[in-house]
Amino acid sequence: MFPLLLLLFALLPSSHGAQIPSPDQPKEIPVATNGQLFPWDRMRLPKTISPLHYDLSLHPNLTTLDFTGVVRIDLDVHEDTSVVVLHAKKMYISSALLLAPAGTRVLQVLEYPRFHQLALMSDVVLTKGRKYEVQLEFAANLSDSYHGFYKSSYRTSTGEVRVMASTQFEATFARGAFPCFDEPAFKANFTIRIIREPRHIAISNMPKVRTVELPGDLLEDHFDTTVRMSTYLVAYIVSDFQSVSRTTQHGVKISIYAVPEKINQTAFALDAAVKLLDFYDDYFDIPYPLPKQDLAAIPDFQSGAMENWGLTTYRETGLLFDPDRSSASDKLGITKVIAHELAHQWFGNLVTMEWWNDLWLNEGFAKFMEFVSLDITYPELQVDDFFLGKCFEAMEVDSLSSSHPVSTPVENPTQIQEMFDDVSYDKGACILNMLRDFLTPEAFEIGIIRYLKRFSYQNTVNSHLWESLTDICSSDDLDEGRMKHKEFCSKRKDESGASKWYSGDELDVRAIMDTWTLQEGFPLVTVEVKGREVRLSQERFLRTDNPSLTEGFLWQIPLTYMTSASRSVHRFLLKTKSDVLYLPEEVDWVKFNVNMSGYYMVHYGGGGWNSIISLLHHNHTALSGNDRASLIHNVFQLVSVEKVRLDTALELSLYLSRETEIMAVWQGFGELVPLYKLMEKRDMPELENQMKSFIVDLFRGLIDQQEWNDSGSVSQRVLRSYLLLFACVRNYSPCVTKATRLFNQWRDSDGTMSLPVDITMAVFMVGARTREGWDFLYEKYRTSLQMSVKSRLKWAMAVTTMTDKLQWMMEQSLNGEVMKTQDLPDVIVSVARNPHGFKLAWDFLRTHWHTLIQKFDLGSSTISHLVAGVTNQYSTREMLHRGQRSFQATFARGPGRSNTFVLVCFCLLLCSCVQIRSFFDSLTEEAGSQMRCIQQSYETIEDNIRWMDRNLPLLQAWLNKHGSRNHHQEL
Repeated sequence: MFPLLLLLFALLPSSHGAQIPSPDQPKEIPVATNGQLFPWDRMRLPKTISPLHYDLSLHPNLTTLDFTGVVRIDLDVHEDTSVVVLHAKKMYISSALLLAPAGTRVLQVLEYPRFHQLALMSDVVLTKGRKYEVQLEFAANLSDSYHGFYKSSYRTSTGEVRVMASTQFEATFARGAFPCFDEPAFKANFTIRIIREPRHIAISNMPKVRTVELPGDLLEDHFDTTVRMSTYLVAYIVSDFQSVSRTTQHGVKISIYAVPEKINQTAFALDAAVKLLDFYDDYFDIPYPLPKQDLAAIPDFQSGAMENWGLTTYRETGLLFDPDRSSASDKLGITKVIAHELAHQWFGNLVTMEWWNDLWLNEGFAKFMEFVSLDITYPELQVDDFFLGKCFEAMEVDSLSSSHPVSTPVENPTQIQEMFDDVSYDKGACILNMLRDFLTPEAFEIGIIRYLKRFSYQNTVNSHLWESLTDICSSDDLDEGRMKHKEFCSKRKDESGASKWYSGDELDVRAIMDTWTLQEGFPLVTVEVKGREVRLSQERFLRTDNPSLTEGFLWQIPLTYMTSASRSVHRFLLKTKSDVLYLPEEVDWVKFNVNMSGYYMVHYGGGGWNSIISLLHHNHTALSGNDRASLIHNVFQLVSVEKVRLDTALELSLYLSRETEIMAVWQGFGELVPLYKLMEKRDMPELENQMKSFIVDLFRGLIDQQEWNDSGSVSQRVLRSYLLLFACVRNYSPCVTKATRLFNQWRDSDGTMSLPVDITMAVFMVGARTREGWDFLYEKYRTSLQMSVKSRLKWAMAVTTMTDKLQWMMEQSLNGEVMKTQDLPDVIVSVARNPHGFKLAWDFLRTHWHTLIQKFDLGSSTISHLVAGVTNQYSTREMLHRGQRSFQATFARGPGRSNTFVLVCFCLLLCSCVQIRSFFDSLTEEAGSQMRCIQQSYETIEDNIRWMDRNLPLLQAWLNKHGSRNHHQEL
């Protein structure tokens, strides 16, 4: 019966993500808005003309919420043409002129909104090799979304609402702010002028060179000309911000901008930015090319931050830090996001991918450099403890058939937006980390310096990076980076050529890395040890019941391993489907993928897992914390593809009662908690609470060791916050009692009592259980100016059991008066994860879908986060009763209650899947029906069905044998 359910699900209509039109399909004849034939029929701009310089003047009106502008663009003509095709979106063009040596001529303007294109039609030919200038006057409304030139606002402590305007142009939104060639390869210089009222300031990529008084009590700020850069990096802000500044050792002025009442929360960000920009200046051996770097905290901001050259922009939570009220997690997060955006000043800004298919060259590198830079500049943050989690997150989506290669073809704006995902960021970072380990950090650094110097102010593709990392010590006039490491190259020259890691005739970086960037997914390496012989094989790890989907994949895998006989790291490059290596002697155990430096999973065939389990139970510290975390991750993931039995994975997890290191503990929770989440929405309270009790009992010792203060390292503090929160959520009595007492004391003091920051999540969450407590938290949220405190209060309020409060939070966030609309996606997902709110979240998502995609943009990571967060493991008995009564009647006549119960649970999941498919399939392509995240949602639910099918009885039996009988009350 269960395979039949899967078959029924599989037969429903399927959506496979945004598709690129086939070149064989007939193209739609483009017609301009005036009915004339539009002279260009492709989404990518022609290469007949390229911009050299933009002279841009803007006048935003923060009262009427619109803006006017004039742009003059210097053009370089590569082929004779009488048409200039460029981008503009939702913009009124009032005048278009060609400024040529022979005189000024009026240009006819044709608009083709489908591709966001303008065609400027000239009555004279623009001649190849000559320079021309076009001038366009335009007007548009400030965007009410979070991209383009958009309106933002904030409320002061006195209740006054103040309006500002800011920009977010990545990836394809500069065209909504001024007419331009809005593709990354069309780099140019920009000279910007902004008209404003005296009560405001204006900032842009470059320093202000002068301010001119204009009639009507207006001022015009003139900014210096930028370096050559892509349109998506242009930025400007008109606001009443204040700033604090310092100068780096290399003479760059760093300024942090924020709303006046929060300027006292900028000191930490200023120190971090100064330290990190100096680090990158030295590490890349390329001076930061601008005289200043501004960091601005924007009250309304969709993504985490944006790397605009010379003016990086951030969410307030990503930049503002209060040493008395912000947590260790806040400090870690703020430092990482600053490190990420400043790394982009080289990777992305100085050297830019040619097209969005290679976005990972920007984002993968910036994500990777977060960890490299902070490991050196802020060792106390212990960032290495958190890198592994990024690889696990990437593998979660990369194990689906709907994943995509790191470098994959994209064309339209929705497809481009979809590239900003865990594959481009996290997988990109993880394969770079693997390559760095493979080449050695010294060789890798030489190669990337060579890459940056060779391609400064240019655009690149994958192969340019691999070429720069190949034969790094060869003589090359352009390769000045190697001089920084001449001792390294000299040493390598003296060594024998026997090592395949460095020998030029053996090492083909491009051949190796193409297998990681040009095909989706990642390998599962099966290891089987027989005496001294180690048999290796590889296949694609894919969560599917269709084996054919794993065929045709082959990676060149830089394997690392250690054994019970030697703690040295040994290396082996697996290039074929299978291979054999020989150990010097027989060993008790072998551990592959040391510290999980490689982006692959490992399955230990034969009795391999038994040896690993025995090691963990008797001497788990023989392996590093990262090694232990990777074993936990791998064994539970292998259950989902039937390589390992669930009881084997659960037996391994028992060692966690003695675990103390954050990554292993975190991964233990990360694998065990989803098991009860699968039951939480399926009316299975007995088994659900049994699983919850097992987890609490497993970590009880570590929970009891936690002190209710802010002592310890960053990792210890982050772990403490999570453990106490989990214990209180799961109603662990000692935690609930203490948190309740502290909340009451804090409330009695009207919130003035100082609580240790690390425990506030647990205290707030317990307080939100009562209506009076929830209302008190909301009042503190409404009046607080500390962004980190507001984030914790908001999260705690979303954990309440009161459904009216959950619904109200979503509606308030949509309204945006008190709870910012930028936080709406997080609020919806938090409500969806609440067992009392998941149905509310699904209904809210469906009801407001069109508003959400307009506000947050089709294909964006925000929409993807929403879809995954709301639909993941979704099902309710109410759904079954409402939509599938016939199934229930059939099962009620079955042979036994227990079988009927299990079948109903599976049908319950199926019914939810049917409704989810029904909704998304009803959408048009313009409303997102072809987005990749929808297909990923379908696949995840299918995987849930298979997991329940295979493992539910086994889980029940194992918990009956090992689990706690002292079940903790469910919330």
